[in-house]
Amino acid sequence: MAESAGRVLKVGIIGQGRSGYSIHAAHFRQDPKYQIAAIADPLEDRLAHAAETFGCAVYTDWRDMLTAGGLDLVVNATPSHLHVPVTLEIIRRGFNVVCEKPLARRAAEVDQLIWAAKEAGVVFTIYQQSRYAPYFRKVREVIDSGVLGRAVLIKVAFNGFSRRWDWQTLQEMNGGNLLNTGPHPLDQALQLFGPGMPRVHCLMDRANVAGDAEDFVKLILSGPGHPTIDLEISSCDAWPLYTYHVDGTQGGLTGTMKELKWRWFVPAENPMQPLIREPLPKQAYCSESLTWHEDSWTVPPANNDLFATMSGAYYGDLYQTLTAGAPLVIDPAQVRRQIEVIEECHRQNPLSRLGE
Repeated sequence: MAESAGRVLKVGIIGQGRSGYSIHAAHFRQDPKYQIAAIADPLEDRLAHAAETFGCAVYTDWRDMLTAGGLDLVVNATPSHLHVPVTLEIIRRGFNVVCEKPLARRAAEVDQLIWAAKEAGVVFTIYQQSRYAPYFRKVREVIDSGVLGRAVLIKVAFNGFSRRWDWQTLQEMNGGNLLNTGPHPLDQALQLFGPGMPRVHCLMDRANVAGDAEDFVKLILSGPGHPTIDLEISSCDAWPLYTYHVDGTQGGLTGTMKELKWRWFVPAENPMQPLIREPLPKQAYCSESLTWHEDSWTVPPANNDLFATMSGAYYGDLYQTLTAGAPLVIDPAQVRRQIEVIEECHRQNPLSRLGE
């Protein structure tokens, strides 16, 4: 672990695919608190590009990178099915580690990683950067303010229309929408749900994928004293309407990652009507004119680059953990609950595999 604040932390990145290169390396390249010291990837063209672009040491085998040492932090951006074994080896070799999502396929694997990190005395966290998304922070702020009353139903939709044919459509490589995209909205949803394990009801389908993993997920999370969460992760939605839609006892919110709007009434301005047991006069239906208040939010220009915004906030907090001992914001125990939900979803939806 780094010893004092102000120090530039040396980072090694395992994997130079889309996440390793376009997200992690792209951030470290412009963050003066971090320095890309080493890159590992089995593809020679990626290594040549990394050596030229970042001026760092390069390795075809990530184990050689760890053996060389001299790193304050290692980022595991390998393919999803390698996240657990590679992260476990990084931890056992005594390095602080950030693992890309999905962390694991099963909760028991997360327990193994948490225990190993405790034994090794290293920082272990997961790249759940969507917790820092400006739209999510605003949604949470509005809900927590109480203006909407009690949140009854929170709908989250990470939807669009796309067809895929890469390795992330394969179950054997921990592919599918729930493990590919799902960790982002599910991490957000569990923060809004609150503490405890929810009841899980899930449906999956395969619509437009070449592989054997799902590309449609409908997930309901519920529990006494908690809002009901309705989460969709669909690749066959040609008309996505919203990212968040909240129904509350005093109003509601709707919107996308770019724009949100909400309306509410104040109970003191609109007293509850007294209960009437007798038939209403003239066969009338209950109706009233509430005094509504409205507000809106648009993502600030400085936050238009969503990935850069989330990466900056994530690695800013992690820097404080590594240099000043600040508590982790993305704690592995929180992500364990996410993986437990995902595991239950797969238990409820056993999908055939290619060749079966």
